[in-house]
Amino acid sequence: MKKALILLSTGYLFIQCQSSQESENASTQSMNTPTPPVCAIQPKELTFHSHTRIDNYFWLNDRENPEVIAYLEAENAYTKAMLSSTEEMQKSLFDEMKGRIKEQDESVPYFYNGFHYRTKYIAGGEYPIHVRATSADFLDEEILLDGNVMGKGLEYFAFGGYDISPDNTILAYTVDKVSRRMYDLQFKNLATGELYPEVIKNTDGGCTWANDNKTVFYALQDDETLRTYRIMKHVLGTDPSKDAVVFEEKDETFGVYVYKSRSDKYLIISSSSTMTDEYQLLEADNPNGKFRLFQPRERGLEYSISHQNNQFYVLTNKDKATNFKLMVCPENKTGKANWKEVLPHRPETLIEDVSAFENHLVITERTNGLTQLRVIRPNANEDFYIPFNDESYVAYASTNAEYSTDKFRYWYTSLTTPGTTYEFDLTSKKSEVLKQQEIVGGYDATQYVSKRIFATARDGVKVPMSVVYKKSTPLDGSAPLLQYAYGSYGYSIDPTFSSSRLSLLDRGFIFVIAHIRGGEEMGREWYENGKLLNKMNTFYDFIDCSLYLLEQKFTSKEKLFAMGGSAGGLLMGTIVNLRPDLYKGIIAAVPFVDVVTTMLDASIPLTTGEYDEWGNPNEKEYYEYMLSYSPYDNVSAQAYPNMLVTTGLHDSQVQYWEPAKWVAKLRTLKTDDNMLLLHTNMSAGHGGASGRFEYLREVAMEYAFLMHLAGKK
Repeated sequence: MKKALILLSTGYLFIQCQSSQESENASTQSMNTPTPPVCAIQPKELTFHSHTRIDNYFWLNDRENPEVIAYLEAENAYTKAMLSSTEEMQKSLFDEMKGRIKEQDESVPYFYNGFHYRTKYIAGGEYPIHVRATSADFLDEEILLDGNVMGKGLEYFAFGGYDISPDNTILAYTVDKVSRRMYDLQFKNLATGELYPEVIKNTDGGCTWANDNKTVFYALQDDETLRTYRIMKHVLGTDPSKDAVVFEEKDETFGVYVYKSRSDKYLIISSSSTMTDEYQLLEADNPNGKFRLFQPRERGLEYSISHQNNQFYVLTNKDKATNFKLMVCPENKTGKANWKEVLPHRPETLIEDVSAFENHLVITERTNGLTQLRVIRPNANEDFYIPFNDESYVAYASTNAEYSTDKFRYWYTSLTTPGTTYEFDLTSKKSEVLKQQEIVGGYDATQYVSKRIFATARDGVKVPMSVVYKKSTPLDGSAPLLQYAYGSYGYSIDPTFSSSRLSLLDRGFIFVIAHIRGGEEMGREWYENGKLLNKMNTFYDFIDCSLYLLEQKFTSKEKLFAMGGSAGGLLMGTIVNLRPDLYKGIIAAVPFVDVVTTMLDASIPLTTGEYDEWGNPNEKEYYEYMLSYSPYDNVSAQAYPNMLVTTGLHDSQVQYWEPAKWVAKLRTLKTDDNMLLLHTNMSAGHGGASGRFEYLREVAMEYAFLMHLAGKK
């Protein structure tokens, strides 16, 4: 084998087994045109179900291999060179987007167990500062955690969560310094400021105290698969290596976590897979006791629980309640035989969440794609909805730490309304604005238009889309349009406000969210009809939404762009294989594109827990179906649109080698001269750069890519 490292103006280009014809072609290229990296071909046969695939780039699956790092760095250098003409635009966009964010800011305070809590940011700081005070005016403010001090000098830093002992003296908190979402659990004495010596590795980022002020429960992750599989018990001041295993989840399709009920009475262990749930209970006053089952797991039985006084409310799909129903049972008789119906199943309304307080419930429902907040006060014989007047909006429960309260906080936003925190008084039935996101430099919502439209999919289903644009933007097909979607895991992409997005809208872009099947915007069936053997509906819905936008002259093929991340990156990979002619450009962020190979490897993080979402390829039917749409396996010799693909070297959810392999294969087979760019953040993971503002550099690069292709200056 002939190996070479060639130094170009764009960086190092790694070439292995390069043919003489390839060398001749490379030498004829213009010296002014950056040369794309050539990834070494090392064929590997992958045989399953008597079917053999050849993976030429399987070798990239080794972040410890210096040749892999050299290739990724060469791709980064090439991307930088290809986007060099946009560097000034990228800087301008970054400054513009950062400039809209109030640097010195703070969250809405909340009260819990004798203290007021809030998170604040200081000018020039990248990370949050968590504080508390005994007074509502925070004159006696106490700093709990200062991310700017703790993250100083680190390439990556992020808080997981924190919890304070019931007597308010010990802080348990978690941090990630690698970007693999593997958190270190530590303890701080709030009286002295000193750290306890024990450091617990590989937690899921959460923890919860028992009521004895010395026992902490946490979830441990598997080093290789990152599956949370054990619930551990730690006693402050003892050796973590001797922590007791409270519960171990043997089923590899399940993950576990532990938390405390809002009532503070119960410690609760949750074991969940895509289709099945199981809970265990232990009185928080008895940390050395034994957890008891709430309701044993049954395949297909989903439920969640909320404690209130001497009973539990149960949100469940029991008895084919596709959109879920609300039931209740005594706290000492929790098996499903004791569940009694409170709210029935309704085919037109999905019940998403239940928040239980001492004297009332707040239920999050979704009807026709819109969220509603329903208040039930049994003692007052009241059942009503918090009123909202907008045509399209999003409303969620906000931080509601107190159990005994007659107020409820919620967060409200829309495509044109900055995020707003309200407090609803259950007695007066009035909402008070506690805080609205401030857009530095001013923002006039009346200058923007949002609407909801529907496209008809090829099977006759109406697919909703949320649209926003500036009033001055023409709707005659001449405007550039960015179409965004996700479409997996029942995760709803709601029409929320984004200050960064204003940089697109103010330059004449139309932004569209396609609420395709695979999400849960239109109810549980919307999700069921976009997963497993119905997954193609997700991709066809997106394409049919694109066709509708073109037919209605919102834009043209020369101005239509698409974007998705993670499972939405899978969406991007599939649609460009199916209909590459529709799009001028594609942004695929941390894309899940090597579906079959990943789902066949149980050692890859999160794989086994995904079987109920994508199917288990160990079964031939699912193997063949997944193979029919897997982006990496279906790359062909055809013209592709301009593409920007992003990833993170330490990504714990979609491993970096999936997009890297995909780009390498596309380079070999595509027949066009359009841009194909791969950008790897060498110090970040699935969520990109850490810090409050640094992520905006990646957003600026993506926006500059779009604007360059759209001819925007």
